Amino acid sequence: MVQQPVERALMLLAAASPPALPEALAQLSIGQRDARLLQLREWAFGPQLIGLASCGNCGERLELTFNSADIRLLPSSQEESAETAVPLSVSVDGYEVSFRLPDSLDLASISGETDGVTFRGLLLERCILSASHENAVIPAADLPGAVVTAVAERMSEADPQADIRLALTCASCGHHWQAPFDILSFFWSEINAWAYRILREVHALALAYGWREADILAMTPWRRQFYLAMIGE
Repeated sequence: MVQQPVERALMLLAAASPPALPEALAQLSIGQRDARLLQLREWAFGPQLIGLASCGNCGERLELTFNSADIRLLPSSQEESAETAVPLSVSVDGYEVSFRLPDSLDLASISGETDGVTFRGLLLERCILSASHENAVIPAADLPGAVVTAVAERMSEADPQADIRLALTCASCGHHWQAPFDILSFFWSEINAWAYRILREVHALALAYGWREADILAMTPWRRQFYLAMIGE
């Protein structure tokens, strides 16, 4: 069965943090979760990230090279900051709203929703703790747009790592835009590519020398590469 993105994120974090309870990891804010994934990715593959983007104006393909420090907005020393753990609030035009930051449990509960507007509405309803206007209780779905915008902005301010955007410029046409960066999908793609590469190496060495998979995997990467060079791989 194909795992949902939220399940992949929690599986990676659980593997890197054995003492941590799955429930505790699931209740991290999305920014806290992504900060940990970014750190885990740096441990696994180093600080440099290389990716591709397409210009929405002319279609030109751009190669991106940047470091994890360039997109780390929530230092590891602040991953458990008090602000992400307590309810937040906004006051707009007589509306008083108390809410919390989204976590992985919230995303998992609405992962099947494909419409962006509906998805954001459901997420907002899960995160709003209370809402009132002139002392009258207001359902989250009935909040006006200005209030919803204020809540979203406050969430972004309190949990900046949850919404990373790269400022890009096309060298061909000069178009400027901001592209969202998802550390989970980026990291998972790298892990997938790495796994396939290791399997190809095992196949080549087993075919050439008759070695067992366990023995090949027990070799250092340098030693495997030496033998692969010997057989022309």
